[in-house]
Amino acid sequence: MLEKRSADPNLEDKRRGVGGSDVVLCSDPGKEAFTLRYRCGPLIGSGGFGSVFSGHRLSDGLPVAIKQISRDQVQQWARLPGELGPVPMEIALLQRLCEVGGHGGVIRMLDWFEVEGRGFLLVMEQPPQCRDLFDFITDRGALPERLALRFFRQTVEALRFVHTHGVVHRDVKDENILVDTRTLEVKVIDFGSGALLKDAAYDEFEGTRVYSPPEWVQSRSYRAEPLTVWSLGVLLFDMVCGDIPFERDQEIVEATPFYTRRVSKECQALIGWCLSLRPEDRPSLEQILTHPWMEVGEEEDEEEEEHGSLPSA
Repeated sequence: MLEKRSADPNLEDKRRGVGGSDVVLCSDPGKEAFTLRYRCGPLIGSGGFGSVFSGHRLSDGLPVAIKQISRDQVQQWARLPGELGPVPMEIALLQRLCEVGGHGGVIRMLDWFEVEGRGFLLVMEQPPQCRDLFDFITDRGALPERLALRFFRQTVEALRFVHTHGVVHRDVKDENILVDTRTLEVKVIDFGSGALLKDAAYDEFEGTRVYSPPEWVQSRSYRAEPLTVWSLGVLLFDMVCGDIPFERDQEIVEATPFYTRRVSKECQALIGWCLSLRPEDRPSLEQILTHPWMEVGEEEDEEEEEHGSLPSA
Protein backbone atom coordinates (compact mmCIF):
# COMPACT_ATOMS: atom_id res chain seq x y z
CA MET A 1 0.00 0.00 0.00
CA LEU A 2 1.30 3.43 -0.98
CA GLU A 3 0.97 6.23 1.55
CA LYS A 4 -1.08 9.29 0.75
CA ARG A 5 0.88 12.20 -0.62
CA SER A 6 3.07 13.95 1.92
CA ALA A 7 5.48 16.84 1.76
CA ASP A 8 7.82 14.92 4.09
CA PRO A 9 10.70 13.77 1.83
CA ASN A 10 11.66 11.04 4.31
CA LEU A 11 8.26 9.36 4.27
CA GLU A 12 8.83 7.13 1.29
CA ASP A 13 11.60 5.60 -0.78
CA LYS A 14 11.09 6.82 -4.28
CA ARG A 15 11.94 5.48 -7.65
CA ARG A 16 14.09 8.13 -9.27
CA GLY A 17 15.66 8.48 -12.66
CA VAL A 18 17.06 11.66 -13.95
CA GLY A 19 17.14 13.11 -17.18
CA GLY A 20 21.21 15.55 -22.52
CA SER A 21 21.35 14.69 -25.87
CA ASP A 22 24.18 12.62 -27.33
CA VAL A 23 24.07 8.86 -26.92
CA VAL A 24 27.10 6.57 -26.79
CA LEU A 25 25.96 3.07 -25.90
CA CYS A 26 28.80 1.09 -24.41
CA SER A 27 29.07 -2.16 -22.51
CA ASP A 28 32.77 -2.16 -21.63
CA PRO A 29 32.91 -4.28 -18.49
CA GLY A 30 34.73 -3.36 -15.34
CA LYS A 31 35.37 -0.55 -12.96
CA GLU A 32 38.36 0.77 -14.89
CA ALA A 33 36.30 1.48 -18.02
CA PHE A 34 33.69 3.33 -15.97
CA THR A 35 36.15 5.43 -13.95
CA LEU A 36 38.01 6.42 -17.12
CA ARG A 37 34.84 8.00 -18.49
CA TYR A 38 32.73 9.16 -15.56
CA ARG A 39 32.97 10.57 -12.08
CA CYS A 40 30.32 9.48 -9.61
CA GLY A 41 28.98 12.05 -7.14
CA PRO A 42 26.53 12.02 -4.21
CA LEU A 43 23.50 9.79 -3.82
CA ILE A 44 20.29 11.44 -5.03
CA GLY A 45 17.77 8.61 -4.66
CA SER A 46 17.42 5.00 -3.54
CA GLY A 47 14.85 2.27 -3.10
CA GLY A 48 14.05 -1.29 -4.10
CA PHE A 49 15.10 -0.47 -7.67
CA GLY A 50 18.69 0.36 -6.70
CA SER A 51 20.46 3.65 -6.09
CA VAL A 52 20.91 6.75 -8.24
CA PHE A 53 23.92 9.08 -7.99
CA SER A 54 24.67 12.38 -9.65
CA GLY A 55 27.85 12.51 -11.70
CA HIS A 56 29.49 13.90 -14.80
CA ARG A 57 31.24 12.71 -17.95
CA LEU A 58 34.99 13.38 -17.81
CA SER A 59 35.38 14.16 -21.52
CA ASP A 60 33.14 17.23 -21.51
CA GLY A 61 31.69 17.68 -18.02
CA LEU A 62 28.19 16.64 -19.09
CA PRO A 63 25.98 16.12 -16.00
CA VAL A 64 24.69 12.56 -15.78
CA ALA A 65 22.73 10.36 -13.42
CA ILE A 66 24.23 6.98 -12.57
CA LYS A 67 21.84 4.21 -11.61
CA GLN A 68 23.37 1.27 -9.77
CA ILE A 69 21.54 -2.06 -9.80
CA SER A 70 22.83 -5.02 -7.81
CA ARG A 71 22.55 -8.39 -9.55
CA ASP A 72 20.25 -9.71 -6.83
CA GLN A 73 17.83 -6.81 -7.46
CA VAL A 74 17.29 -7.73 -11.11
CA GLN A 75 13.87 -9.28 -11.70
CA GLN A 76 14.12 -9.83 -15.45
CA TRP A 77 17.09 -10.57 -17.68
CA ALA A 78 17.64 -10.19 -21.42
CA ARG A 79 20.25 -11.09 -24.01
CA LEU A 80 21.97 -8.49 -26.18
CA PRO A 81 23.90 -9.21 -29.38
CA GLY A 82 27.63 -9.41 -28.71
CA GLU A 83 27.25 -9.79 -24.94
CA LEU A 84 28.47 -12.98 -23.29
CA GLY A 85 26.08 -12.89 -20.36
CA PRO A 86 22.54 -11.66 -19.75
CA VAL A 87 21.84 -8.04 -18.80
CA PRO A 88 18.96 -6.49 -16.85
CA MET A 89 15.85 -6.09 -18.99
CA GLU A 90 15.94 -2.35 -18.26
CA ILE A 91 19.22 -2.03 -20.20
CA ALA A 92 17.81 -3.96 -23.17
CA LEU A 93 14.66 -1.82 -23.27
CA LEU A 94 16.52 1.49 -23.03
CA GLN A 95 19.03 0.40 -25.66
CA ARG A 96 16.21 -0.59 -28.00
CA LEU A 97 14.62 2.86 -27.64
CA CYS A 98 17.96 4.62 -28.18
CA GLU A 99 18.75 2.60 -31.29
CA VAL A 100 15.58 3.85 -33.01
CA GLY A 101 16.54 7.46 -32.30
CA GLY A 102 14.94 7.98 -28.94
CA HIS A 103 12.21 10.45 -28.08
CA GLY A 104 12.32 13.80 -26.32
CA GLY A 105 9.80 12.57 -23.80
CA VAL A 106 11.72 9.43 -22.82
CA ILE A 107 14.85 9.36 -20.67
CA ARG A 108 18.01 8.36 -22.58
CA MET A 109 20.61 5.87 -21.50
CA LEU A 110 24.04 7.16 -22.54
CA ASP A 111 26.19 4.25 -21.37
CA TRP A 112 26.14 1.11 -19.26
CA PHE A 113 28.72 -1.03 -17.50
CA GLU A 114 28.90 -4.22 -15.49
CA VAL A 115 31.26 -3.72 -12.55
CA GLU A 116 32.37 -6.59 -10.35
CA GLY A 117 31.11 -6.05 -6.83
CA ARG A 118 28.77 -3.21 -7.84
CA GLY A 119 26.46 -4.91 -10.32
CA PHE A 120 25.31 -2.81 -13.26
CA LEU A 121 25.80 0.93 -13.73
CA LEU A 122 23.42 2.72 -16.08
CA VAL A 123 24.53 6.20 -17.12
CA MET A 124 21.50 8.36 -17.89
CA GLU A 125 21.04 11.90 -19.14
CA GLN A 126 20.35 14.46 -16.39
CA PRO A 127 18.72 17.65 -17.66
CA PRO A 128 19.15 20.61 -15.31
CA GLN A 129 16.39 22.09 -13.17
CA CYS A 130 14.24 18.98 -13.25
CA ARG A 131 12.15 17.34 -10.56
CA ASP A 132 9.69 14.49 -10.59
CA LEU A 133 5.98 15.14 -10.93
CA PHE A 134 5.29 13.72 -7.45
CA ASP A 135 7.35 16.49 -5.86
CA PHE A 136 5.96 19.05 -8.31
CA ILE A 137 2.38 18.26 -7.25
CA THR A 138 3.30 17.93 -3.57
CA ASP A 139 4.66 21.50 -3.60
CA ARG A 140 1.99 23.10 -5.79
CA GLY A 141 -1.10 21.02 -5.07
CA ALA A 142 -3.62 20.18 -7.79
CA LEU A 143 -2.53 21.53 -11.17
CA PRO A 144 -4.59 23.84 -13.37
CA GLU A 145 -6.16 21.81 -16.17
CA ARG A 146 -4.15 23.65 -18.82
CA LEU A 147 -0.89 22.64 -17.18
CA ALA A 148 -2.10 19.11 -16.46
CA LEU A 149 -3.05 18.77 -20.12
CA ARG A 150 0.38 19.98 -21.21
CA PHE A 151 2.10 17.33 -19.07
CA PHE A 152 -0.43 14.62 -19.89
CA ARG A 153 -0.24 15.04 -23.67
CA GLN A 154 3.55 14.80 -23.61
CA THR A 155 3.38 11.69 -21.44
CA VAL A 156 0.87 9.95 -23.71
CA GLU A 157 2.92 10.79 -26.81
CA ALA A 158 6.07 9.43 -25.17
CA LEU A 159 4.33 6.20 -24.18
CA ARG A 160 2.92 5.82 -27.69
CA PHE A 161 6.49 6.00 -28.99
CA VAL A 162 7.57 3.41 -26.41
CA HIS A 163 4.76 1.02 -27.44
CA THR A 164 5.41 1.57 -31.14
CA HIS A 165 8.94 0.30 -30.62
CA GLY A 166 8.00 -2.82 -28.72
CA VAL A 167 8.35 -1.72 -25.09
CA VAL A 168 5.81 -1.38 -22.28
CA HIS A 169 6.76 0.70 -19.22
CA ARG A 170 4.43 -0.93 -16.64
CA ASP A 171 5.03 1.63 -13.88
CA VAL A 172 3.49 4.86 -15.15
CA LYS A 173 3.06 7.20 -12.17
CA ASP A 174 3.92 10.72 -11.04
CA GLU A 175 7.25 9.66 -9.54
CA ASN A 176 8.32 8.35 -12.96
CA ILE A 177 7.58 11.59 -14.82
CA LEU A 178 10.41 14.12 -14.77
CA VAL A 179 9.44 17.80 -15.24
CA ASP A 180 11.79 20.46 -16.60
CA THR A 181 10.66 23.44 -14.53
CA ARG A 182 12.05 25.92 -17.11
CA THR A 183 10.37 24.58 -20.25
CA LEU A 184 7.52 22.48 -18.77
CA GLU A 185 8.70 19.55 -20.85
CA VAL A 186 8.45 16.09 -19.33
CA LYS A 187 10.33 12.81 -19.63
CA VAL A 188 9.20 9.31 -18.75
CA ILE A 189 11.86 7.69 -16.55
CA ASP A 190 12.65 4.39 -14.79
CA PHE A 191 12.06 1.36 -17.00
CA GLY A 192 12.98 -1.03 -14.19
CA SER A 193 9.52 -2.61 -14.24
CA GLY A 194 9.27 -2.59 -18.05
CA ALA A 195 9.00 -5.48 -20.49
CA LEU A 196 8.95 -6.27 -24.17
CA LEU A 197 5.54 -5.53 -25.64
CA LYS A 198 3.43 -8.56 -26.56
CA ASP A 199 -0.14 -9.20 -27.67
CA ALA A 200 -0.69 -11.89 -25.05
CA ALA A 201 -1.60 -11.23 -21.42
CA TYR A 202 1.04 -10.69 -18.73
CA ASP A 203 0.85 -12.63 -15.48
CA GLU A 204 3.51 -10.74 -13.52
CA PHE A 205 3.53 -7.13 -12.35
CA GLU A 206 6.27 -5.20 -10.58
CA GLY A 207 4.76 -1.74 -10.84
CA THR A 208 2.95 0.30 -8.20
CA ARG A 209 -0.16 -1.30 -6.72
CA VAL A 210 -2.30 1.84 -6.52
CA TYR A 211 -1.73 2.44 -10.25
CA SER A 212 -2.56 -1.17 -11.20
CA PRO A 213 -5.84 -2.02 -12.98
CA PRO A 214 -8.81 -4.01 -11.68
CA GLU A 215 -8.03 -7.02 -13.86
CA TRP A 216 -4.68 -7.41 -12.14
CA VAL A 217 -6.18 -7.08 -8.68
CA GLN A 218 -8.94 -9.57 -9.47
CA SER A 219 -7.36 -12.11 -11.83
CA ARG A 220 -3.59 -11.45 -11.78
CA SER A 221 -3.56 -10.85 -15.53
CA TYR A 222 -3.55 -7.82 -17.82
CA ARG A 223 -2.64 -6.64 -21.31
CA ALA A 224 -0.13 -3.92 -22.11
CA GLU A 225 -2.18 -1.06 -23.53
CA PRO A 226 -5.17 -1.33 -21.14
CA LEU A 227 -2.69 -1.37 -18.24
CA THR A 228 -0.94 1.75 -19.55
CA VAL A 229 -4.23 3.56 -20.17
CA TRP A 230 -5.57 2.73 -16.69
CA SER A 231 -2.38 4.07 -15.12
CA LEU A 232 -2.71 7.21 -17.24
CA GLY A 233 -6.22 7.70 -15.90
CA VAL A 234 -4.89 7.50 -12.34
CA LEU A 235 -2.10 9.91 -13.28
CA LEU A 236 -4.46 12.49 -14.81
CA PHE A 237 -6.74 12.36 -11.77
CA ASP A 238 -3.67 12.83 -9.58
CA MET A 239 -2.64 15.91 -11.52
CA VAL A 240 -6.00 17.70 -11.48
CA CYS A 241 -7.04 16.67 -7.94
CA GLY A 242 -3.67 16.65 -6.19
CA ASP A 243 -3.71 12.99 -5.15
CA ILE A 244 -4.41 9.50 -6.49
CA PRO A 245 -8.04 8.32 -6.70
CA PHE A 246 -7.63 4.86 -5.16
CA GLU A 247 -5.75 3.51 -2.15
CA ARG A 248 -7.32 0.11 -1.47
CA ASP A 249 -7.95 -2.83 -3.76
CA GLN A 250 -11.71 -2.52 -3.24
CA GLU A 251 -11.59 1.05 -4.55
CA ILE A 252 -9.64 -0.10 -7.61
CA VAL A 253 -12.15 -2.81 -8.53
CA GLU A 254 -15.07 -0.41 -8.03
CA ALA A 255 -13.36 2.02 -10.46
CA THR A 256 -15.37 5.04 -9.27
CA PRO A 257 -13.13 8.01 -8.51
CA PHE A 258 -14.46 10.68 -6.16
CA TYR A 259 -13.59 14.22 -7.20
CA THR A 260 -12.36 16.40 -4.37
CA ARG A 261 -11.91 19.48 -6.58
CA ARG A 262 -13.75 21.15 -9.40
CA VAL A 263 -12.74 19.47 -12.65
CA SER A 264 -14.27 20.14 -16.07
CA LYS A 265 -16.79 17.64 -17.46
CA GLU A 266 -14.52 16.99 -20.44
CA CYS A 267 -11.55 16.13 -18.21
CA GLN A 268 -13.73 13.93 -15.99
CA ALA A 269 -15.01 12.16 -19.10
CA LEU A 270 -11.47 11.33 -20.24
CA ILE A 271 -10.46 10.12 -16.79
CA GLY A 272 -13.59 7.99 -16.58
CA TRP A 273 -12.90 6.47 -20.00
CA CYS A 274 -9.34 5.58 -19.03
CA LEU A 275 -10.63 4.11 -15.75
CA SER A 276 -13.25 1.91 -17.41
CA LEU A 277 -13.68 -1.26 -15.38
CA ARG A 278 -13.46 -3.54 -18.43
CA PRO A 279 -10.12 -3.31 -20.26
CA GLU A 280 -11.82 -3.50 -23.65
CA ASP A 281 -13.83 -0.36 -22.85
CA ARG A 282 -10.75 1.80 -22.33
CA PRO A 283 -9.41 4.00 -25.15
CA SER A 284 -6.23 3.38 -27.06
CA LEU A 285 -3.35 5.83 -26.69
CA GLU A 286 -4.31 7.28 -30.07
CA GLN A 287 -7.91 7.77 -28.95
CA ILE A 288 -6.74 9.59 -25.83
CA LEU A 289 -4.85 12.08 -27.99
CA THR A 290 -7.99 12.87 -30.02
CA HIS A 291 -10.33 13.19 -27.04
CA PRO A 292 -12.21 16.56 -26.99
CA TRP A 293 -10.46 17.67 -23.77
CA MET A 294 -7.08 17.09 -25.42
CA GLU A 295 -8.04 18.76 -28.68
CA VAL A 296 -9.38 21.93 -27.03
CA GLY A 297 -6.14 22.26 -25.08
CA GLU A 298 -4.14 21.77 -28.25
CA GLU A 299 -5.97 24.63 -29.99
CA GLU A 300 -5.34 26.92 -27.01
CA ASP A 301 -1.65 26.00 -26.94
CA GLU A 302 -1.33 26.88 -30.64
CA GLU A 303 -2.88 30.29 -29.98
CA GLU A 304 -0.44 30.90 -27.12
CA GLU A 305 2.56 29.92 -29.27
CA GLU A 306 1.48 32.52 -31.82
CA HIS A 307 1.53 35.15 -29.07
CA GLY A 308 4.76 33.82 -27.53
CA SER A 309 3.40 32.90 -24.11
CA LEU A 310 3.41 29.81 -21.92
CA PRO A 311 0.84 28.65 -19.36
CA SER A 312 1.62 29.56 -15.78
CA ALA A 313 3.49 26.87 -13.85
